[in-house]
Amino acid sequence: MADPFEVRMRFTNQLRQLNASVNSAQKAAQYALKYRDSAEDLHSCILEQLERNSMNTRANIMYFIEHFLDMAHKEGHDEYVRMMQRDIIRVVDAVAPEDRSGAANVKVVRKVLQALQHKSFLEGEAVRQIEEVLRERDTATQDIVMSSPPAGGHGGDRSDMPPSQTLAAAAAVAVPHRRGNAPPKLDKKQVEQRIEEDRERHKRQREDIWAVPSGDYAEMEKMWEETSDLGEDDHRMGEEEYQEWKLAAQNSCPHRREDAANGKHS
Repeated sequence: MADPFEVRMRFTNQLRQLNASVNSAQKAAQYALKYRDSAEDLHSCILEQLERNSMNTRANIMYFIEHFLDMAHKEGHDEYVRMMQRDIIRVVDAVAPEDRSGAANVKVVRKVLQALQHKSFLEGEAVRQIEEVLRERDTATQDIVMSSPPAGGHGGDRSDMPPSQTLAAAAAVAVPHRRGNAPPKLDKKQVEQRIEEDRERHKRQREDIWAVPSGDYAEMEKMWEETSDLGEDDHRMGEEEYQEWKLAAQNSCPHRREDAANGKHS
């Protein structure tokens, strides 16, 4: 039997080393599933690392949670899912805290929560309640950033910024704080790392859009699922195309033109 302290330390190191790659998330998830006898202890590791690390690491762990719960559910280890449901508020508060240090992570939290709801890991009502809190934090952050434009003198709406650009904007804002309440300072290296990781995730998302599942009829089934239902506009367009084809066919042959002129139908 593995030493519980060693299991905990190794899992902690894997959480700290998470990045935008799928491999790092799979490795950490497989390790936690392998030592599921220590599920409660490993779950507490996730919470501790969310509360102790940089905002970049917290964002990586948030993305990892979605991947981890998906794997745990598929392998029938729903104890991890239940513990995460129990502590989801604590997770959200750690990844996107009330002070503006977590401004760049608000969109990350939203994205992961929506994915967890879609996969039925979280109830819709719970996600809606959390969304109300996130909206308040996001609004407060936008007010602060827009009222203090970075060097260059241009403010404006940053609501459509990707998380990495929001992080850069927040890092550029210098608003005085009372001593002891200031959020952790973001350095250039953290901003650059976040931009690179976001770029990697966006690249992978674009690849997933074009990915076709394996199987003889997988591509046909994918197209069938993505095709909208037949409606009135489709019937009208079909009729118009048929009339155009009919006219082109008639004009393509002298005999058909004569038949059309005489009122005959081929």
